[in-house]
Amino acid sequence: MTSFGRFFLPGPTEVRDDILAAQARAMIGHRGKGMEELIARMAPSLQRLFCTTRPVYISASSATGFMEGALRNGARRRVLSLVNGAFSDRFHKIALACGLEADALNVEWGDFHDPQQVADAVRAGGYDAVTVVHSETSTGVLNPIRELAAAVHAVGDVVLLVDSVTGLAGVPCDTDAWGLDVVLTGSQKAMALPPGLAFAVAQPNILERAKGIPGRGVYFDFLEFEKYALMHQTPNTPAVSLLYALAAQLEHLDAETLPVRLARHQAMAERTAAWVTAMAARGLAVRMFAPEGHRSWTVSTIAVPPGKLGSEINAAMKAKGFTISAGYGKLKDTTIRIGHMGEHTVAELDDVLTALEEVLTA
Repeated sequence: MTSFGRFFLPGPTEVRDDILAAQARAMIGHRGKGMEELIARMAPSLQRLFCTTRPVYISASSATGFMEGALRNGARRRVLSLVNGAFSDRFHKIALACGLEADALNVEWGDFHDPQQVADAVRAGGYDAVTVVHSETSTGVLNPIRELAAAVHAVGDVVLLVDSVTGLAGVPCDTDAWGLDVVLTGSQKAMALPPGLAFAVAQPNILERAKGIPGRGVYFDFLEFEKYALMHQTPNTPAVSLLYALAAQLEHLDAETLPVRLARHQAMAERTAAWVTAMAARGLAVRMFAPEGHRSWTVSTIAVPPGKLGSEINAAMKAKGFTISAGYGKLKDTTIRIGHMGEHTVAELDDVLTALEEVLTA
């Protein structure tokens, strides 16, 4: 058995040994009854995770594939991308690469999007789709998805396409009750699985839109995903071994229950913020990068003291046996990131923070 509790990247996250071992089963035919039974058994658990009655699509890809799929199936012509970090900027670039008219509504990295400002921009620009990142992994900012969805829908026939890659399974994300038109995530974040699977939910209005979009592509055609999901299959060859791991992990998630899992993630986020406050009170020039009330429960971005580099702190932590991350993009040298998600606990996080204090005060 490997030592668990020392790997705190913002993804991929640490995976338990029993989940890794679940992948070692023999292959089965992906169009056979065995695969249909496997997917049918997992379907209710995935729906509970997404808080939806809709089918949950499974793709052998990264979540980027479903980001493109959301745009190709859900955006008719004009897209407004809410950009407040590296991954929301990526969503904007994907929209442009899909040949859509796409504008970015930028706010400062470390800030969140105001629903009224977004509604005003959507109304003024005649947009029919809005992209947003729920939990911005580069900054640790949590966008107010529920309020953004209400604001966008109040404008008219506009859809909200949500990247919840570091949100789902670690942060509240009530797909149906909040009126989220598309929600997508990846396996390697708060679901605590190996990379290689992506999941998405599309509401019926998205499928109606897709019918009128001839250039929606092949691999991420949501009409095909819907058809096959109803048959407990995937439209393309699935990653069979990863599905075995998924089945085992979903049993674990069901046993823990989603409310308990979310509370554990919230506790880790609050512990990290409290530690930063305590260090600052002692004179260490650190601060949470995201504002209070809009901090992700799965990843904390911390501004480091002047004269310290995120990459150097990262290396010093590795020498102590802990893996965290330097900042991302333009924040690489001025921040560090701790991914407290998946199966981690506050007790394990405390060990990380103790080591980090030693590094920062050395």
